[in-house]
Amino acid sequence: MKRKKAPEGFYPRVMSCAVPIMIQNGISMLVGMLDNIMVGQIGTDAMSGVSIVNQLLFVYDLCIFGGYSGIGIFTAQFWGKKDMEGMRYTLRAKVLLGTILTTLCIILLACSSTRLISLFLHEGGSAGNIAVTLENADTYCKVMLWGLPASAMAYVYSFTLRESGETMVPMKAGIAAVFVNLIGNYLLIYGKLGCPALGTAGAAIATVISRFVEMGIVILWTHSHKKEYPFIEKCYASLHIPSDLLKQFAIKGTPLLLNETLWSSGMTVLMQCYSVRGLSTVAALNIANTLSNVFNVVFLAMGNATAILLGQELGAGHFDTIRAFANKLIWFSVFLSCLSAAAMFSTAPFFPRIYNTDPDVMVLAKDFLWISSLLMPMNAFNNCCYFTLRSGGKTFITFLFDCCFSWVVLVPAAFVLSRFTSIPAVPMYFIVQSLEILKSFIGFALVRKGTWIHDLTSYQA
Repeated sequence: MKRKKAPEGFYPRVMSCAVPIMIQNGISMLVGMLDNIMVGQIGTDAMSGVSIVNQLLFVYDLCIFGGYSGIGIFTAQFWGKKDMEGMRYTLRAKVLLGTILTTLCIILLACSSTRLISLFLHEGGSAGNIAVTLENADTYCKVMLWGLPASAMAYVYSFTLRESGETMVPMKAGIAAVFVNLIGNYLLIYGKLGCPALGTAGAAIATVISRFVEMGIVILWTHSHKKEYPFIEKCYASLHIPSDLLKQFAIKGTPLLLNETLWSSGMTVLMQCYSVRGLSTVAALNIANTLSNVFNVVFLAMGNATAILLGQELGAGHFDTIRAFANKLIWFSVFLSCLSAAAMFSTAPFFPRIYNTDPDVMVLAKDFLWISSLLMPMNAFNNCCYFTLRSGGKTFITFLFDCCFSWVVLVPAAFVLSRFTSIPAVPMYFIVQSLEILKSFIGFALVRKGTWIHDLTSYQA
């Protein structure tokens, strides 16, 4: 991809979109990190149990993300075209889809959580007790299910506002929620200020409360600003969605829904493969992923900004300049990720020492963090390529690019290495994660080809 001079106002526009997302996600991840550290002070078993449940809920979150994002492609373009009726249709579709997915997830985890959690519990290393870890995980999971409906509705409004160019309100709602979560953790995990000491159950209760706070803020704000966002007026007067548009949602959105569901499932299977090396590996990966999530917000926010900005450009019909715009977004994301990776690499030796865990877990966590920081620029490139292809509706291509790659390349490699070799966890992790370089070549070719440049907003009312 040939780099050209950035268009006038490029950096202010990108940063005005990306920075609020970075701040919201960054604060969320920072407080999540503090949450993780608080649980980690109870012991390795509690930390590992919570980590396993969050890995399972990660599949739900990405499933919701994929489903809403498929519809969100249309939302961004409808907003660029100032089609408020189209905006109403996309909001209704998100609500209906979220209701279906959340119901299915609650039923699955309510019936099968113990069996799913047990797949991650293996002897190995000096840390961890399987029975205690299972008990902590099962308790945490049962409480967390109560917060899923609130999460689904909060995502509906936050996604729609972002796709409309309003990133500050979701950011503020997210900040409020994570501080509620943090305070609730302090009170309920350890039993401060007269509250009961509930351990992992307390951490889950605090999270559920924070989800309802976030939902309440974004819903109330949106419905009180009908002048700025007229699509919310009479949005629920009916659940009507034109069949032609619904068909387009299904055609463009289903690959994204399947992609995010299968990709997150693939990441969960990878975690299960690593867990074969013992509970020490599970605990170390939890610590490493906690810090990685904080530093990854930079390139993840740039991916979201890429999808929103390119969607708006496509909706506005700026086809002659959009290639250069997309290329500059990708390289800017890689540049920012290099800075973030350097910071994480420097922090890696010190962060694991915060936890109340065994020395071998700390060493493993440091090594996992070093590997993640070295590979971050590559992951940033792949992420931005993915969102570029998605912005123009090439969702089947993104399905092949992301999900199929994980299941065809990464999962088999991890499975073979974990089951048929004695290779330690750290080199196994490095080998598997390094295979993502193949995606970089594929993404480079697909974005450069330009077949993703499409306007998707025509429909029959």
